Amino acid sequence: MTEKADDKQLLHLVFGGELASLTGTQFRSLDDLDIVGIYPDYKSAETAWRTKAQETVDNAHMRYFIVHLHRLLDPEAAGISLAAGKAR
Repeated sequence: MTEKADDKQLLHLVFGGELASLTGTQFRSLDDLDIVGIYPDYKSAETAWRTKAQETVDNAHMRYFIVHLHRLLDPEAAGISLAAGKAR
């Protein structure tokens, strides 16, 4: 796969698991996390997230998330100040 020089990879991680509480984001078991995959753009990550979320709709404690990996890999470009630990 070749990319144009001005095309940026915006990697996104989709993962989920069963939450300990409906009001938080702490997982019941880290060993049971479902790592769905890493996607090259938000649109494809959202499609994967939506599919997994719909598969688990009967379990209210099951949640899937999209993590913007590109923001973690290049915090300066994402507007995150590493010194202060806050977004600009």
